[in-house]
This record gives sequence, C-alpha cells and structure tokens, in this order.
Amino acid sequence: MCGIVGYTGNRPAGPILLDGLKKLEYRGYDSAGIAVRSGDAPADVVKTTGRLVNLANATDEGRALAGTCGIGHTRWATHGEPSRANAHPHVSGNAEHTASGPVESAVVGVHNGIIENYEELKQKLINNGYRFYSGTDTEVVIKLVDYYYNKYKIGPIDAINRMMVRVRGSYALALMFSDYPGEIYAARRDSPLIIGVGEGETFLASDVPAILKYTRSVCYIDNLQSARLLPGEAHFFDLNGDEIEIPKTEITWNAEAAEKGGYEHFMIKEIHEQPKAVRDTLHSLIRDDRIDLSATGLCADDLRRIRSIRIAACGSAWHVGMSAQYIIEDLCRIPVRVELASEFRYRTLLADPDDLMIVISQSGETADSLAALRTAKAHGVPTLAIVNVVGSTIAREADHVLYTLAGPEIAVATTKAYSAQLAAIYALAVETAFARGTIDAAAYARFQTGMLALPEQMERVLAEKERIQWFASRHANARDIFYIGRGLDYTVGLEGGLKMKEICYIHSEAYAAGELKHGTISLIEDGTLIVGVLTQKQLLEKTLSNMEECKARGGYLIGLCPEGVDVQTGALDFTIRIPDTDPHLIGSLAIIPLQLLAYYTSVQKGLDVDKPRNLAKSVTVE
Repeated sequence: MCGIVGYTGNRPAGPILLDGLKKLEYRGYDSAGIAVRSGDAPADVVKTTGRLVNLANATDEGRALAGTCGIGHTRWATHGEPSRANAHPHVSGNAEHTASGPVESAVVGVHNGIIENYEELKQKLINNGYRFYSGTDTEVVIKLVDYYYNKYKIGPIDAINRMMVRVRGSYALALMFSDYPGEIYAARRDSPLIIGVGEGETFLASDVPAILKYTRSVCYIDNLQSARLLPGEAHFFDLNGDEIEIPKTEITWNAEAAEKGGYEHFMIKEIHEQPKAVRDTLHSLIRDDRIDLSATGLCADDLRRIRSIRIAACGSAWHVGMSAQYIIEDLCRIPVRVELASEFRYRTLLADPDDLMIVISQSGETADSLAALRTAKAHGVPTLAIVNVVGSTIAREADHVLYTLAGPEIAVATTKAYSAQLAAIYALAVETAFARGTIDAAAYARFQTGMLALPEQMERVLAEKERIQWFASRHANARDIFYIGRGLDYTVGLEGGLKMKEICYIHSEAYAAGELKHGTISLIEDGTLIVGVLTQKQLLEKTLSNMEECKARGGYLIGLCPEGVDVQTGALDFTIRIPDTDPHLIGSLAIIPLQLLAYYTSVQKGLDVDKPRNLAKSVTVE
C-alpha cells in the first residue's frame, strides 16, 4: 500500500526521491511527502495532499531541496484522515508540522504498516512530555524511537531495536537522525522493504521499480531486522544489535519493463504482455517434453504423497485458486479446498503433514496470505508459494516456491500476473496427475501441447480487441453487470466481474449460473448486462437456459464462447468468440475479453485506469 523511498549518496536526493515515488504510485495513496538533509543542517520537509504532481510542483520536481540524503513517502490513510498534518514524513519534535521547511527534530521518519498498540504507546509518550500533532500511528512510532534514543543515550540501531520489542503490528520504517548526517536507518516487520546498493550511493524502497533505474543489486531485509545505510554501504543488524549478512539478489528484468512503452496505460500494456508472461512461465517449467518442478523442490514422491490441498489467496489470486480447485480435482483426484487468506487464520485448521498448502500472491508480500502461510507452517503442513517476486517474504518463508515470470506489474488491476499464475497451476496439476497415474502419457503430452499453444491463441484474442472496444463505448453507462457460468466458467466470471468493479466503479457480480433462481434473478431488470461465460461445452446448454431466463426479464445478453462450438446465438445480443482448446486450459483465453471489456469501459468513462480510487496494488496490512 504506502510507498517508501530513500537515498543517500553524492547526487541531489530530491529528484531521485520524486522519481522513486512516481514509480510507486500504483501502490495507492492520498498524500505524499519528502525530507531531505544537507550535511548537518536540519531536514527540509515538504508534504502535500492529493496526487504526487502536487508534491512535484511544491518542490520543483525535488530540485528545490538541497541535500544528498533523504526519504520520501506516499501515504494510504489508515489512522487519521488524508491531510498535510497526517502525511509523512513525521518528526519526533513536539511542534506541529504541517507546513514546508526545515525541521529541528532528532528523528524524521516514514512508515508503511499499522501499529496495533499505538494508543497505549501514545499515552506512555504523553506521560513523558510528548505532544502529538497528527492522528497517525506513525507519529507514535517515530516519537517512541526518539524516546529510547534520548532516554538511554544509545545509538540509532539500539533505539530502533527497543522500539521493535515494544511495538505490535506491521511496519517498514525509514528514519533519519539529526546526529547522523548522510545516514538512513531502516527496520521491518511484515511490510516489504528492499535495500539497493550502487557505486557510492544506497537506496531504500518498498518495491523494486522505485530504484531499478539506479541499481539491480538489492537486499531483502527480513522481519525484526534493521539497517544502517551510508553512501555505497548497507549494514544489517538482528534484534540483539549484532551485525549480520544479508545476501544480495540481482534483479533480472530491465527498467523499461516498468514503463508504459508507448501504451496509454499500464493496464493495456500488461494485457498485451500476457502471451509473453504465460510463455516465459511455461518455458521455465517445461523442458524436453517434460514438466520439471525440480526448482520448487517437489519430486514425484512428494506429489504422490499429497492427501489433500488447501489454497489460500486474496483477490484475483483467490480466483486462480478457484480455477485450480476444478482443475486439480478433475485431473489429479485430490480434494482441494480454496480459502480466503483473510479468513484462514481465524478458523480451525484440520490438516496434517500429508496435505499441501498452496499460497498464491503476485507480490509475495500480501499480509493475509503471508499470515495463512505461517499458520500452515505452524501446524506442520508443507507449503508451496506461487509468487512473481523473487526474494519476497512469502517466497523466502515457504517450503517450496514456484516462480511465475510475469515481470513487473504496475497497474492496480492485475492481468498478466493472474494469467501467469494460471499457467503455473496448469503445469503443477498436469505433473501431479501424471505422477499419481490419473492421466496417461498420451494425455500428458496433449496437455503440454495445449499449454504451449496458449500464448499464440492469446495473441489471436487480442487481435479482436477493437470489437470489444466498440461494445464498451456503447454500454459504458451500465449500472449493473452480472457474470454467470458453471464450473470453470464461474471462476472466469469471478475475475471478469472483479475487473469491472475495480476500474469502472460499476456494480458487477459473478454467480454460478444455477444459483440465479435462488435470489439473484430478482435484481434483473431492463438493460441489465448479463455476461455468460460458455466455454465448458458439457454445461453450455444449462447456462444458456439461465441466460434466456434473464432475457425474459429485460437482461441484455453477452455470450463468450469458443470458435467452432455450436451455440444457438439467436438469444444472445452480442457474442465474443475465442479459440478452442482443452476445457481445463480455456480460462486463459476467456479472461482476456473480460479484461478488455473492463479496460475500455473505464477509458470510455474517463477514469484513472491504472490507479482506481481506494485501491492499492499490494495489500500489505490486514
């Protein structure tokens, strides 16, 4: 959610901080601020509300702030309304700080996360003479560090460690101390934070795109660890204050991958990148006519031993899990239960070491998914992470990792990460089925052929985008849209409906078609759009019958079906055709028209496609 950047080196910090914050806009925010230091001078702090352009204008793109060391932040409001007083950076001094200018304060900092016991800590600090100017939990934690720093006359790392022992919640912190010019201190628990080291300069950020143009060498700081950053140096410490080594990771994708590349929006660029994301992911798993899961650490014996599978995920990743349930149960004959990660840890877990827990997350930092992973591990259940970000927390903590190769995804509404996750599920399901003997060698080869053909078929679907654009231009004012289907088609509808509500602010819901008559059909009236996903041929006639019932009540019918399939389209008002393939795999093709429909509807409505209101790319707090 919130974005953090930091820089110390020999270049002006302001422009680098602004550039990094721009790369993190996709995370969602309502205000922004930066603090820059020049030598021993007090930090110069500027904070604004609204879009980042306001901060850029207030600082002349950062050039108005002198200094080569600084931190910046884009805030997503949790405690306290969006305002300049509540915007970060926050300071440890008692003076109210809402205006721009130098700040005489021992500690200046930014924070991503939620401090759960901040009220208790705030009262303790008030009792010790501190006054508060904001309604945030962040100001509390900054002042708590200041309290320990001054009371015990200790160094920054020791003060930070005392804070970490006392605080409950999640945080990624970047701090500057007035007594330590040119240095930045950092700490982390359950919120993402990376450190990048270059020649004579060091960077800090919530996510790789913020610093990729400056360095590819990054370190992933772990829970309850802290860091001291100097120009060209990064030193890491454990909770005891002992210095530790953290290995460096080289980022393989290039900076251009996080740019629009001539497209109007990141979302449409990423929709078009789906064939490559699926191709790259599959080619990393299929070698010499065999699916190779050795990089995950799973062998055939492991796959044969699985008694049942739990899948935990949030949002679109949960929809991938729903698809996986149908695919794995059908191909592998293994019971699968799909869990909303936000609910998983609050239920009684009935599992044993012969089960497998799969956690799906694009960022590898999703707070609820991480909590589900830890819950499963605490009960001795083996875990497999399907993630896109190498070195992310979920990837580091899982027993096994299957990486998708989607590259950076910037638009808040996921597209290519979803498709890459689906591709990973296909490979996992087919290899598991073959290992368990529930499919034979001929079926194994046929599935591989079908999977490897998907990228070219996806490109064929994209070639028909103008027709969907035309439709969206005529129905952008729809008030209600219902997506219906049966089996795997229902899971595709779930994702299509989510895309529409995320970026178009249109009430859209997905229903298993057979459930319409159990209440939902009462909502159908003249002009209601009904999107029928009709790719599962054995269920097609039943879904069409449900659509006819909607038409009789004034619904406008859109049918999404494979080429060459005999669909009586007389009742359909608009038909979208996609290439035919194995019904287990066709969801990868069916989702693209629904992504395009949402995208073009949002454009037609004049909305901010890449940064929809109230949403963030990565939900790193509960």
